[in-house]
Amino acid sequence: MIATFRQDPPSAIKVAQRTHKLPAARQCGAAATLLVAAASLHAQSAPGRVADRDEAAYRASGPYIGWLEATRDTTYAATHWLASSLDGLFGDEPFENSGKVSGYLRVNALWDEFYGSNVNVRFRLRADLPNLEGRAYAFIGQDNEREVVTDQPENFSREQLLIRENRREDQSFFAGLGYDVMDDVDFRIGFRGGLNVYVQARYRNQWALSPRDTLFFRESLFWSSKDSLGSTTVLDYEHALSRTLAARWSTSGTITRRSDGFEWHSGLGLFKELPGLRTAAVEAVVQGRTGSVDISNYGVRTSWRQPIYRDWLLGKVTLGHFWPKERETPSREESWAIGLTVDMYF
Repeated sequence: MIATFRQDPPSAIKVAQRTHKLPAARQCGAAATLLVAAASLHAQSAPGRVADRDEAAYRASGPYIGWLEATRDTTYAATHWLASSLDGLFGDEPFENSGKVSGYLRVNALWDEFYGSNVNVRFRLRADLPNLEGRAYAFIGQDNEREVVTDQPENFSREQLLIRENRREDQSFFAGLGYDVMDDVDFRIGFRGGLNVYVQARYRNQWALSPRDTLFFRESLFWSSKDSLGSTTVLDYEHALSRTLAARWSTSGTITRRSDGFEWHSGLGLFKELPGLRTAAVEAVVQGRTGSVDISNYGVRTSWRQPIYRDWLLGKVTLGHFWPKERETPSREESWAIGLTVDMYF
């Protein structure tokens, strides 16, 4: 049975789906900037990511680039200090006993025929908080504002669809608290772009239909001042063709009380796992909205992902050919696009 081909990082470097990045704090407002600056000043007092490892054995186990190692360790130490300080507000249990911090920093470059090149920086951090009954967690990041609120699946994000974003208009800082009611249900309250509050209730599950077939389901109910009430439904079906090759059909739909129709995405593709945490994929994708341009974009994308340095710095290149159509334009325009992404996990 093939390992699940999600858009998450490979299993050896799995993180908890929420993430964070320090340098982008300048874009997060004065409060976030001061908070991160304080974390950086205290970073050396927090336990290191690899405090107990055998340093000589680690250096001998593979390539060693000092500035990359220092960047990752400092980022982890700073986020660990932030998480332990927040957790300490709710109780006396030491964060080191059962607290956990995980996240990534992502730099993405995009080029397309219409608009040229564009560079964005994203980050996400999740910290489990043991002093809140062991089920609470904090999250913080910088990403596409609407996709964060509506809980859009990553494989249908603007970044993965090679759609240009405006850093000022589309991206924002977000942070909040979540609580795992059960293994498959959680609630989250957060704020984005200042003090704009949003609330989410999420249910997720998966079923093994056969030794080769798996069905994934996620339902997210949300509320925000901009969209009022809304929901996003995600359904993925995977069929293992071999131990390293899978076919997957994915679909998602989002509707809000104030939206113009039902926004939907769908994709069908092949995903191949290769030795050394390398993955290759080719997909056909389509998106649209009812009550507007029924099919606003469709095309094909192919991607290759592999480690750049050890198992925590990964690079990905995506090539796509799309046929978008805006409501105002009478015909479709075809467009080539290429995306380059570097992820640092910690």
